[in-house]
Amino acid sequence: MSEALSPRIVIVGAGPAGIRAVATLVEAGLHPVVIDEGQRAGGQIYRRPPAGFTRTAEQLYGPEAAKAGALHALFDRLAEEGRLSHCAASSVIAIHEGRLHVLGESGVQVVSYDRLILATGASDRVAPVPGWQSAGVYSLGAAQIALKAQGVALGRRIVLIGSGPLLTLVGAQLVKAGADVAAVLDTSSWRQQMRGLWGLAARPLVALRGLAMRARLGGRYHAGVTLERIEADGKGVTAMRWRDAGGRQRLTACDMIGMGWHLRAETHLADLAGCAFTYDERWRQWLPKTDRMGRAGNGVYLAGDGVRLLGADGAEIAGRLAAAACLADLGYQAPSTSADLRKLARVERFAGGLARAFPWPAAMVRALPDAAVVCRCENVSAAAVREGAELGSGEANRVKSLSRVGMGRCQGRYCQLAAVELVASQIGCAPDAVGRFRGQAPVRPAPVGAFLREG
Repeated sequence: MSEALSPRIVIVGAGPAGIRAVATLVEAGLHPVVIDEGQRAGGQIYRRPPAGFTRTAEQLYGPEAAKAGALHALFDRLAEEGRLSHCAASSVIAIHEGRLHVLGESGVQVVSYDRLILATGASDRVAPVPGWQSAGVYSLGAAQIALKAQGVALGRRIVLIGSGPLLTLVGAQLVKAGADVAAVLDTSSWRQQMRGLWGLAARPLVALRGLAMRARLGGRYHAGVTLERIEADGKGVTAMRWRDAGGRQRLTACDMIGMGWHLRAETHLADLAGCAFTYDERWRQWLPKTDRMGRAGNGVYLAGDGVRLLGADGAEIAGRLAAAACLADLGYQAPSTSADLRKLARVERFAGGLARAFPWPAAMVRALPDAAVVCRCENVSAAAVREGAELGSGEANRVKSLSRVGMGRCQGRYCQLAAVELVASQIGCAPDAVGRFRGQAPVRPAPVGAFLREG
């Protein structure tokens, strides 16, 4: 089939899922369009530094260096051969009637599609801690980006808080780079972490690698902590106040805090594309509904952490599966998926172990003092969210309109999960009964001038 007659397939995201989807489609003779916010393919987990960066792949990616290099080389080769179209440094900010509105350096352009594969990945899942609105508080992902892309630590003396594998990974990476990491504070207790062992046993080498990184942290790592507040002055963070597993109060001086509780699926584009959602109790968040291959209906396919929080290896599998489903639906010869489906089951079991071992701190969030800030964009307090819950009958979007929680530039990416917990606690229901914030375009901040050049 000539390129002019080929279906137009657009892939959003050039991380592990997007790259594997691209390769599968190209192998079938198609020419996909890839739109990605990064200047170079790789995604967050395999983010590439600027040209001329002196740190080696081994220093950047550790034991994943070979895997990262293989994905980078694969994408670059296909691009150089002209077998794909790559729209770099571009963000899809809206989807409407089979068209993507893409913000790039030249403004907003409209890109139509016959089939759409969303491989949008995930961002940090953060929980509010009193004082987290202070200067010097970052997400774990932000700390990792600064280290990978610029070779810098964001503070002179660092405390990391949260739970999950990313907490350990970023801590180990900073220590290896020579940063002064004063403490790594995990809200999950040792007993809780042991409850995930059955699932983690599905991938023993990965689990052992995580334990090795944990060992490198030494006495910096503390499990089962209670986070009390982030101390700050007019210049920013000064200390982290917390209690250890034995209940002893501790104060750790620092000028930077990185925080995160595993990941939050990036689902705004899936919402605008008309995908259905379901509440996942394991991850305490709303996730898009798909079949095992990633089909979401209406010519839309989802892959990677934007639909299942399975990490980089799981994302590669999901990318191949979504592309195979797309090919089959278009009448093309699709590759066999039986091996990938078996691998997917194992990765899902491992992810379930992670979710059990490092849970979302629902009790901590529900106990937030009224004065604590929940929404940093709009400076909305816990008291305002609780009041909105009473006045808005506990429905997420009514609470949003009454309190302004989730109305800032992040559109609830950092506050929605906490706000839902507060609302559910206030009116005495489960979080899934509260619902979720509706996705709205533009999903990223965009200058008005960009729309004036649209089309």
